[in-house]
Amino acid sequence: MKKYLHLLKSIALFENIEESDLLTLLLCLSARVSHYYKNQAVFVNGEKITSIGIVLSGQVQIVKEDYYGNRCIVANLDKGHLFGETFVFANTKTLPVSVYSTAESDILFINYHKIITPCSKACHFHNKLIYNMLHILAMKNITLNQKIEFMSKPTTREKLLAYLSYEAQKANSNSFHIPFNRQELADYLSVNRSAMSAELCKLRDDKILNFNRNWFELL
Repeated sequence: MKKYLHLLKSIALFENIEESDLLTLLLCLSARVSHYYKNQAVFVNGEKITSIGIVLSGQVQIVKEDYYGNRCIVANLDKGHLFGETFVFANTKTLPVSVYSTAESDILFINYHKIITPCSKACHFHNKLIYNMLHILAMKNITLNQKIEFMSKPTTREKLLAYLSYEAQKANSNSFHIPFNRQELADYLSVNRSAMSAELCKLRDDKILNFNRNWFELL
């Protein structure tokens, strides 16, 4: 756990909590670290979860799968990001998504009951932790609303341009990388991969963008 203290200091959940208090806090939260191999399931659709996950190394992908096996990528999360908090705080009986490790990953798990219930020691930093969690939940809501905006566009072309424009703004540059390969981008935008690839080529021919693998440039 100690080797991740520097990373944990930079995570929004532990903002404004002194490094000297972090180990004590992690003990109060009954935190544990688990290792996952590439493509290994972390959480599975249909199970009930009671813990929040924090990516310490590697990357995880949140995936929504329907009855027929069609996949929609909800999010890609690399180190420092949380997952599962929305569902545990909503007390969801069964998880509606799956979480997979897309690379060898170390995940920190925290029981959410330990977050919302201050320990008997009444640690002075627990209120900060609760405030940080509320802030994270609010920011996740904003992110999901952003994805709804992409999805609400009527055509594949408009979905692509809305998403790529957002990534350009986030990178503060017209040249940027996205966290998806072609199939993952199609799953994320809920479009047909072949149709999306054809539309990307049209956008390039129309001199609206350039691209190479997951690198894009808006012209």
